Amino acid sequence: MSNVKTKMTKQARVLTALKTGEALTSNAIKNRFGAGNPQAVIQALRFAGNPIYLNEVKSKTGRKSLKYRLGTPSKAVIAAGYRAMATKSISL
Repeated sequence: MSNVKTKMTKQARVLTALKTGEALTSNAIKNRFGAGNPQAVIQALRFAGNPIYLNEVKSKTGRKSLKYRLGTPSKAVIAAGYRAMATKSISL
């Protein structure tokens, strides 16, 4: 066995956290994963086909914050994607 360490990219680490059910704020992505631009990381993950949603959540004290989470796309979103692919002649 080799003792080679593999380094995960920031995107891969964020996606892993989301897949485990974590909800992450932009500041959490920035501080925990070292992402200079958290929105760019999320956008890249979305472009790769991951259904990431931004939700407003309230704390027990009533303070609002925005958190990213991994979800399940609706049928309407999937249908819109197929329609967009059909109009651009994109094949799978």
